[in-house]
Amino acid sequence: MGRTLALVVAHPDDDAYGVAGTVALYADDPDFRYILIHATDGAAGEIPPGFPATRETLGEIRREEDRRAWVALGRVPDRHEWLGLDDGQVSEAPGLEDRIAQILAEERPDVVGTFGPDGMTGHPDHIAVGAATDAAFHRLRGGPGFRRLLHGAMPESVFQRWNASRVRRGERPWDPSAVYDLRGVPDEQIAMSVDVSRVADRIIAGLREHRSQAHVIGTAPDEVWATSVSMEHYVVAWPLGETGLTDVFEGL
Repeated sequence: MGRTLALVVAHPDDDAYGVAGTVALYADDPDFRYILIHATDGAAGEIPPGFPATRETLGEIRREEDRRAWVALGRVPDRHEWLGLDDGQVSEAPGLEDRIAQILAEERPDVVGTFGPDGMTGHPDHIAVGAATDAAFHRLRGGPGFRRLLHGAMPESVFQRWNASRVRRGERPWDPSAVYDLRGVPDEQIAMSVDVSRVADRIIAGLREHRSQAHVIGTAPDEVWATSVSMEHYVVAWPLGETGLTDVFEGL
């Protein structure tokens, strides 16, 4: 049974949500291999007031935060590639699909995870990375590996519940038509839900390392975070027709 997982994302901290819980669950499995690809180091991101970074140093800081996050989670990637693309300009980068495909072809992962067509937040970088990864996956499948393609997603029921909670706290609700706001997908499209509650403390430890993005990630108490990160949900983009799965490698 192959247990190689590749995650392809845009920015540092995108991976802090994605498959972090699954990686923690498999951390001690000697057959597990984890490949992580980042399109950009997030150098164009917002610098919160008082945070010790400049426009010139933010990208390097975010790379280091990402490294520390996986150390804190307790399982660093076996291979971590930074494509070095300009933050905010990923959709305009030539050869994105080819660069992703080259790495995936070398690794032949059993499962590939990335963004779906909505990018989870409508971010153009997310959408571009997801589309390029999908194309690379379908180009390469047919030989060893490439047995399942996953899109990270938030079920609509979860989105509505979280939004109601935001309103109760006096926060602005997410607008699913606005870029950078989270959005849900219909519950019936969710084919896989992984219970990662027993490693929630490790996921939270990783999230906390993304200090430059605390204004985005939030500063909730651990007990609140534990509820939020207890499940990982996916649309299975390939093979079509799978449903009711509870683990990324189930049935492979």
